[in-house]
Amino acid sequence: MADTNMPEIKIDADNMYREESFSDLKVGSIRKLIPVTANGDDDDSRAVRYEGSASLMTPAGSLPLSFELEADDLAGAIEKFPEAVNAEAERAIEELKEMQRQQSQKIQVPGQGGGQGGFGGGQGSGRIQF
Repeated sequence: MADTNMPEIKIDADNMYREESFSDLKVGSIRKLIPVTANGDDDDSRAVRYEGSASLMTPAGSLPLSFELEADDLAGAIEKFPEAVNAEAERAIEELKEMQRQQSQKIQVPGQGGGQGGFGGGQGSGRIQF
C-alpha cells in the first residue's frame, strides 16, 4: 500500500544538467554541470555551473565539503578551488564549534540519558565527542 502522507517526488524537467567529473585523485574533485533540456540536448539559455568537493579530516573522521565555484571554465574552477575549499572548511569548522557550544550548554537532567552516572554513562562509554 502507498503511504498517502508522502509528498509527490518529481524531477524538475526544466532544471536538468549533464555532469562531468574531474579529479586530481589527491585533494578533491570538480563537477561540471552542463544545462540540458528534457530531451538531453544542451540548453544554451542557462549557464554551465562548477561545483567542488573535498574531505576534511577531523578527530571524529572525514567531513565532506561541497561548494560552488564561480568560474567560466574548468581552468577558472581549478584556480578558484583552493580559496573556495578553505572558505567552506572554515564555515564547517565554525558550524561544528557552534554545535559543540550549544550541546555543552544543555542542562543534563537525571534519567534522560547522556548523563555521567549509571550504567553506560561516563568515561569509556564509546561516545564520540568533538
